[in-house]
Amino acid sequence: MSEVYGVRRDRLRDQCAATGSVGALVSRPANVRYLAGGAPPGAVLLLGPGEDHLLCPRTPTGDPAYGRLDEQLRLTVLPTSAGDPAVAAGELARTVGVESLAVEEHHLTVARHRAVGSVAPRLRLADLGLAVEHQRLVKDEEEIACLRIAAEITDQALGELLESILVGRTERHLALELERRLVDHGADGPAFPTSVATGPNSGRGGHRPTDRRVEEGDFLAVCVGANYRGYLCEIGRTFVIGTTPADWQIELYDIVFTAQRAARESLSPGAAYRDVDHAARQILDSAGHGEGLPPLTGHGVGLEIDEEPQLAPAAMGKLDACVPVTVEPGVHLPGRGGVRIDDTLVVRQVADGGPELLTITTKELLAL
Repeated sequence: MSEVYGVRRDRLRDQCAATGSVGALVSRPANVRYLAGGAPPGAVLLLGPGEDHLLCPRTPTGDPAYGRLDEQLRLTVLPTSAGDPAVAAGELARTVGVESLAVEEHHLTVARHRAVGSVAPRLRLADLGLAVEHQRLVKDEEEIACLRIAAEITDQALGELLESILVGRTERHLALELERRLVDHGADGPAFPTSVATGPNSGRGGHRPTDRRVEEGDFLAVCVGANYRGYLCEIGRTFVIGTTPADWQIELYDIVFTAQRAARESLSPGAAYRDVDHAARQILDSAGHGEGLPPLTGHGVGLEIDEEPQLAPAAMGKLDACVPVTVEPGVHLPGRGGVRIDDTLVVRQVADGGPELLTITTKELLAL
């Protein structure tokens, strides 16, 4: 992998050179990890004309959750008195002869940006923009392999939970158990706070688990994902507890399932982001559920759980092959509950079999 990180940094270096910057200061943790192999807490990456430096506020512990650093980097552990690593990187850039430094203005606070400029007044600061995020958009096969394992772990954890007794247990208890099972199966941790929603809470995006207990006849909606070597996946499923689903539950589930399938089938290289969203949204809208829908149908995943692209009505851009995304339409009926179905997939060419489904837990409406 060391060679891969070097290639990524060289690609970014070339982009900076094309815009007149000799160096780049990368501070966003996911971007640091993408370029350096690891991102110890507080670390920043300085790309210079010669060596590339990783500046850390403390000695890296080797915690696998933060990745494994590329040995080609020069690691500098700053003394406690050094303060902000970004400011130290600005000073270092000046000493190695960098005259123009591209920085991530969308990540640095105004105060940090001013501090970097103040220690090197002659250093011209330019905006790196989203150059690293755009480079991260298309994943290589090793990245996709990590996502695939994250999905397998998530499917295992969810499958085991569904085989246990659920009635009478709280949303919070079930969420904690899911996260424990993720770690038991090899995850570094959850990809995001696990959502378990029952009864009238079901169908809400990002619902925070409460002490509400699972009751017979409830919809149970779960959204969970694993973090494996920094790569994050997501799955969402909805079930009925302990009894045959009511007619309204079957009808609502079928509508959301049809919308989710339409969006999944529209994933192909060259498809517009907004067209994928429209494929799901038009089905939900025509069924009378147009109001109150989530602002997007899905999003990219990788080193962060919510990356580009955004599959939304006004999103600009088109999908590329090897871009992993979620497809996650949902409907919530106030006071009654609702349905969310969420998968992680990788966009593939039709000749390669079309979109690759990573999360394979059944989407059948099960009565648990």
